[in-house]
Amino acid sequence: MTNSRLQLLVLSNGHGEDIIAVRIIQALQQLSSPPDIFALPIVGEGRAYQQIDISMIGKVQTMPSGGFIYMDSRELMRDLRGGLVQLTLNQIQSIRSWVSSQTKLGNPKAILAVGDIVPLLFAAVSGANYAFVGTAKSEYYVRDEAGLLPRKSKSAWWENFSGSIYHPWERWLMSRKRCRAVFPRDALTTEILKKWRIPAVDVGNPMMDGLQKIFTAQQFYRPDAELEEVIRPLIVTLLPGSRAPEAYNNWEIIMIAVSALTASLRQPDSIFRAAGTMIFLGAIAPGLDCSILSQTLHIQGWRRCDESPLPISDPDSLTFNQKNAYFILTQQAYNECLHLGDLAIAMAGTATEQFIGLGKPAIAISGHGPQYNPAFAEAQSRLLGISLTLVNQPSQVLPAIQSLLKNPDLLHEIAENGLQRMGRAGAAQRIAECLQERLNYQPRT
Repeated sequence: MTNSRLQLLVLSNGHGEDIIAVRIIQALQQLSSPPDIFALPIVGEGRAYQQIDISMIGKVQTMPSGGFIYMDSRELMRDLRGGLVQLTLNQIQSIRSWVSSQTKLGNPKAILAVGDIVPLLFAAVSGANYAFVGTAKSEYYVRDEAGLLPRKSKSAWWENFSGSIYHPWERWLMSRKRCRAVFPRDALTTEILKKWRIPAVDVGNPMMDGLQKIFTAQQFYRPDAELEEVIRPLIVTLLPGSRAPEAYNNWEIIMIAVSALTASLRQPDSIFRAAGTMIFLGAIAPGLDCSILSQTLHIQGWRRCDESPLPISDPDSLTFNQKNAYFILTQQAYNECLHLGDLAIAMAGTATEQFIGLGKPAIAISGHGPQYNPAFAEAQSRLLGISLTLVNQPSQVLPAIQSLLKNPDLLHEIAENGLQRMGRAGAAQRIAECLQERLNYQPRT
């Protein structure tokens, strides 16, 4: 092992992957002997990297698809016309030039690929040692602990034709001598990959990092706490996604389900009447326009009010009221929306998985894409198992929630399932420590 400081290039391909990469970088920077870190976001402009002090290499460019070329072949064609091939060639050349420059300087160098086969391939052709954080694939898409899932699709065989969700060419890239570590997103995927010559390590899922509570439960209790617990309001978190204009369309669909829930609250025989109050928490991405979302609320009879039923930490949150129901829109209290919600109505990718990873149930409505379309939602339901109830229409959300609340045994199973499928928090720190150990050494023999 050399005494020189490791030079590490981090590759990621998507906004969610960028966030995970940043968490790992922050953990690396806290080590006693941190590497010199560089980054290249392959998809988009890598805005998540702006919050940390590292050097960027290569060319970045936002493609027309926003990174969802796997969802629709038309999106791929738009990207090709938008310069995807030229951008890819430029990025590969930038990676090789970076590796070459570090070699000339005599520095130990390595690459961390975060995402799917694209950054993994870039890392493999770089000539440097590398590690891979696999965020896109999980064996839960095709199997659970009991075995393969029954599938209706004629093309389903393709996903697992070689015995793993990861295809032979992906496993080949992960089994090269220069691949020092592979970090799958869950224990089941790690177990399957270890059947081949792959240095897979189960350290948890960095997607579940950074979700710590920033409040204490005590602040929600008043002197009549015991009574309040008996009539505690049902809190429903709403996750419409983060990509405009799709998120606005998702919001319209979700609000149809919200109207049915509030109407049911007023029925004499409603299962929700014991709650007394229903609170909706809209977890809105910072890039969306809340005024557009508020218009839908006004149309459906919600009115602004000054008193919030929950002490949300966001000073700019908007509170609405409609009889015995409240609605809070926030763009700064994402973690609180996840922790406070009893259940979620979801049309999102990462946010839905994080909510379920906290041991909670979610109802998902198939949307129209390009991201949250029926194919994506169906795949996500396989990934998350019993924790995610998939419905085709917003009118089906109410009976789905009623069924959940009548089955406490199922809710207990959902709590355990979410933790198992999404993994434990603290993965970024464990990945950083493993990288420090493995990337400084010579290739495996």
